[in-house]
Amino acid sequence: MQSVKTIFFFSSAALLCACGSGYNPPKIDRQALVERNSPEVTAFDKLASLSLGNGDFAFTVDATGLQTFPEFYATGVPLGTQSQWGWHSFPNVNGYTSGEALRDYDFRGRKEPYSVQTREHGRQQDAANYLRANPHRLHLGNIGLEITQDGRRVGMEDIENVRQRLDLWSGRVSSLFYVGGDSVAVSAAVHPARDAVAARISSPLIAKGSLGVNLRFAYPTGAHTDDGCDRTVPQKHKTEIVAVSDASLLLKRTLDSVTGYVSLTWSGKARVDLLEPHYYVVTPESDDFSFVCEFSAAPPAQPAGTADAAFEAAEQRWQSFWSNGGMVDFSKCTDPRAPELERRVALSQYLMAIQSAGVYPPQETGLTYNSWFGKFHLEMHWWHAAHFPLWQRDSLLERSMSWYERALPVAGAIAERQGFEGVRWMKMTDPSGEEAPSSVGSFLIWQQPHIIYLLELLYRNNPFPEFIEKYAHLVEQTADFMASFATCDETGKRYLLKGIIPAQETLKASETVNPPLELSYWRYALLVAQQWRERAGLPRNPRWDEVANNLSPLAARDGLYLASEDAVNTYSDVRFTSDHPAVLGAVGMLPMSSLVRKDYMENTLSWIWEHWNWDKTWGWDFPMVAMNAARMGNPEMAVAALLMDKRTNTYLVSGHNYQDERLRVYLPGNGGLLTAVAMMCAGWDGCTTPNPGFPKDGKWNVVWENLAPMP
Repeated sequence: MQSVKTIFFFSSAALLCACGSGYNPPKIDRQALVERNSPEVTAFDKLASLSLGNGDFAFTVDATGLQTFPEFYATGVPLGTQSQWGWHSFPNVNGYTSGEALRDYDFRGRKEPYSVQTREHGRQQDAANYLRANPHRLHLGNIGLEITQDGRRVGMEDIENVRQRLDLWSGRVSSLFYVGGDSVAVSAAVHPARDAVAARISSPLIAKGSLGVNLRFAYPTGAHTDDGCDRTVPQKHKTEIVAVSDASLLLKRTLDSVTGYVSLTWSGKARVDLLEPHYYVVTPESDDFSFVCEFSAAPPAQPAGTADAAFEAAEQRWQSFWSNGGMVDFSKCTDPRAPELERRVALSQYLMAIQSAGVYPPQETGLTYNSWFGKFHLEMHWWHAAHFPLWQRDSLLERSMSWYERALPVAGAIAERQGFEGVRWMKMTDPSGEEAPSSVGSFLIWQQPHIIYLLELLYRNNPFPEFIEKYAHLVEQTADFMASFATCDETGKRYLLKGIIPAQETLKASETVNPPLELSYWRYALLVAQQWRERAGLPRNPRWDEVANNLSPLAARDGLYLASEDAVNTYSDVRFTSDHPAVLGAVGMLPMSSLVRKDYMENTLSWIWEHWNWDKTWGWDFPMVAMNAARMGNPEMAVAALLMDKRTNTYLVSGHNYQDERLRVYLPGNGGLLTAVAMMCAGWDGCTTPNPGFPKDGKWNVVWENLAPMP
C-alpha cells in the first residue's frame, strides 16, 4: 500500500475552460518551462540557499550542496532541517496551565475569557509567555561537508568557482566548486516518502582523506524567529551512538522529554569520528561517496534504501508533479515583466509543494526556519493553500484537513468558555491545537470562515456525496459559531461584528465594529454552509439565513469604504493606511455580494493605490490587491500589483518572498501569488472574459492549463 507521502504529488483534473469562454490554448512544454526557471547560484549568499522537501520534511542547503556553513546563513535563509513530527517543549518546571493565561473581556455585556499576553509582570504573564513559546519546532540537525586542507578545516574563503543549480524537474540540487584546484561535485535530493536526504559526492579530495561528511546537532533556542540552533549548551542535550558499522551509523537524540533518531547509511567503507559533543564526521575510504540520512521519531523499521533509489524516486515524483495539475506559460508574452512573473509562479509552485503541503497547516516560514516559535497561523492557511485546488492539486490541501478534526474539541472548548456555539478556530497553534496566548491573535476572527472556503474549493473539484459526508460536521460547527458570534444591534434589525481585531491588525478590539473583509466573509461562508446542508439533503438553518441576510452593509463615507464602522475619518489616520489593505479582500478573495457597492469598491481601490503606506505591508497584500483589481475590471492594475517594486514584494533567487531582516521567508506571499494568477487566468464564477486579470494590449498572451475558476 502506498503511503500518503508516496501519492501526494498526483492530481487528476482535466483541462478547465476560462470562465466558460471556450478557452483552448496550445499545449505547454512543461519541462522546458520548469527548466528555464530552475534557480542557479554562483556564490555564497546568505539569502540564496536552496531547499529540497516532500511536504512533511525539508532540507535547505548552502552553495556546497549540503549544510556546510550554517552559521553564515543563520541570519539569511537558514540551513534548516525540519519535519512535521519534530517538536520540543522546555520543561514546565513552574507548572503553568492554559487557564492561567486567560483574562476576561466584556464586548457583549458578559465576560468572555481570552488567552492573552499582558504587559503586567506576574505569573499570568509568565504563563502566557511559556505557553506561547512551547512547543516549538525543532531543527533536527545539520549535514555538511568536512573539508580539510593543511590540517585545518576549509572555510568559505577557500572555496572557488561555485556553480549550483536546483533542477526543479528532477527535485535535485547539483553543486560544483573547487578547493585548491580540486573539484568537488555534490548532488542532493529528498526522498518523496521519508524524512530522508540522499547525496552523492565526487572529488579527488576523498582519496586524499581530506573530505568527509559531518553531522552537527544543537539544542533549541526557543526564540520567536531564528534557526532554532543553540550550540552553546552541549550539556542540555544528548547525542548517542546506538549502532555503528563500516557502512552505517544510528544516533539517538535526547532533548529533555523528546527523543529522535538519525540513521546514516553509505556506500563503501567509512570511518566515524567524534570531533566534539554533538559533532560527528564520517570519512569515506573510497573515491566516490553516496549516503542516505533519515530523521525519525523512532528507530527506522527498515533502511531508507540507497542514494540511487532515493534519487530515482524523487525524480519520478517531481516529473509527475510538474506533468499534472495547473501550469501557466508566459513565454509568448512580450511585456518585459512577464519572465519575472513566470519565474515567481514556477518557483512558488515548487516551494508550496515542499513547504506548505504537509499534515498540519504550515508555519509562515514553512519547514525552513522558525517564526512565531514554529507554530502555524490559521488565518494564513487560506493564503498558503487556497491555490492547491485552483491548480488541481487537491490532495496537497486535503492532507491538512484531518488536523482540524483532531483540533475540533479544543476549538469547541474555546467557543464554549466564551459563551458561543459551535467551534472557534484558534489563530496561532501547534499540532495539539492548543491556543497560543496573544494580545492580537486571540481576537482575530477571519480564520473562522477559512475552513468553509477551503472545503468548498475542494468540493468543487470533488462534487460527491461522500465528500460532503466526510466534512459536513466541520462546516456545521464552524457556521454555528459564526451565527452565534454576530451581535444584533439595539434596533434588532441588523447584525454587527465587534469585539475583534480584524485582518488589518493595526485596529483595536475595543473599538472595531464591522470591518469590511470580515463582514463579507461572514455572509459568504454562512451561505456556503447552507449549500452544504442542502447537498446533504437537510433543510436550511434559519438562524444562519437570519444572520447572513441581515449583516450590516460595509460602512462608507464620501464614496469610500472604511476600515471599520467606528473609523472617525476615512483613511486619514495612520492606523487605517498601514498594514493590510484588507477592505479590498471583501471583493477579491470573495465574490461580490449584496453588502458591497461596486462603484464604492472601485473608488476605494483607486484611493488605496494612490495613498496607502506600501512600505508597511506584507507579501500577500499584493496578490490581494491584484484579485480585487481583476474583479473590478482593471487588469493593468492587477499585474502592476503583483510586480510592485516594494521590499515586501521581493522574491529571492530561490523564489522565497522576502519581507525584512526578521522574515526572510514568507510563504503566504507565494501562495497568494498562485491564487491570484489562477484567478487572473481562469477567472471566477460568472466571468465570461478569457484571462480576465491580464491586459488586452497584445502583450499578455498568457497560456495556461488545468486551472479552476474562483467562486
